[in-house]
Amino acid sequence: MKYNTRREALLVLEDGTLYKGLAVGKIGTTRGEICFNTGMTGYQEIYTDPSYYGQIIVNTTAHIGNYGVVDDEQESDSVKFSGLVCKTFSDIYSRKNGEGTLQEYFEKQNIVGISEIDTRELVRHIRSKGGMNAIISSEILDANKLLEEVKNIPSMNGLELSSIVSTQNPYFAGNENASLKVAVLDLGIKRSILNNFTSRDVFCKVFPATTPFEEMQEWGPDGYFISNGPGDPAATKYAIETVKKILNLDLPLFGICLGHQILAEANGIPTYKMHHGHRGLNHPVKNLLTGKSEITSQNHGFSVDADAVKSSATVEVTHINLNDNTVEGIRIKDKKAFSVQYHPESSPGPHDSHYLFDEFISLLRK
Repeated sequence: MKYNTRREALLVLEDGTLYKGLAVGKIGTTRGEICFNTGMTGYQEIYTDPSYYGQIIVNTTAHIGNYGVVDDEQESDSVKFSGLVCKTFSDIYSRKNGEGTLQEYFEKQNIVGISEIDTRELVRHIRSKGGMNAIISSEILDANKLLEEVKNIPSMNGLELSSIVSTQNPYFAGNENASLKVAVLDLGIKRSILNNFTSRDVFCKVFPATTPFEEMQEWGPDGYFISNGPGDPAATKYAIETVKKILNLDLPLFGICLGHQILAEANGIPTYKMHHGHRGLNHPVKNLLTGKSEITSQNHGFSVDADAVKSSATVEVTHINLNDNTVEGIRIKDKKAFSVQYHPESSPGPHDSHYLFDEFISLLRK
């Protein structure tokens, strides 16, 4: 496909802002909450991360599609985000082991996108006005009609989405003869997280999001992992109740991203929707226990209430974001439970935080 044969497309934001560009992927219309990711690489991992369910991603890096796609780089079995906004979209790729173009990939996955957008200006707008709903269309070019449609998109605030992206049936990962067993509550887990466990001699059983604690406990795990995932943590009440039961028995527990927020909610710490969230590969985080800093991969639009943690008798902050001092990690006093807001599996991203998996393994062996 020639670059100059692309059809016109429109991006309309909830506040009425209009952008004109060229169509990417499937010709059609898509809706969701618009947010931006500042990562310079790893677009396929981002698009297949279930945490992005219901969201339109603005990739701030200038070129998208230039290294094609590879099946092994998927974080789930399909693309999970709602649509793409980018500056320059490449119809060709130069990576030797590439297995196809991003355009072909999007067409197969029914993904609608828009290119030739001034993403710098768009990101400044989102940073100023906050995250909001948006609509992309390459089939409806009436901006007024699109604006009416975008008003009907539900807010991410209050949405429970994990049960949609979670596995519908339990499955196993790793070697059944491994020395440790971890029960994984799948709220939208990434494959690279499971890989970090299985490479550390852990056998995982992955359970659907709404699985009762009693059913998970029957398997006899050494500990529990609460995964990342999409939506409002406060609306994920079934997971909050599951975590409360795990804590009541003082079983080892580790949570990442949504799992971190769920652990906070289970201890009476509220969460809130952020102005525009954290999404990228270079967020600086300080470990308050060691004094060391780490560069982290992040993807979240909700956060844990820092003041509530400070006044809690049972929860303490272990990590903070050095850009805005938001809570990036907590642990439960006198319990074998901790969590982080960011993504230590870092796929894509730096590997500064892999030590957290080792800390959980040590906790399991105690």
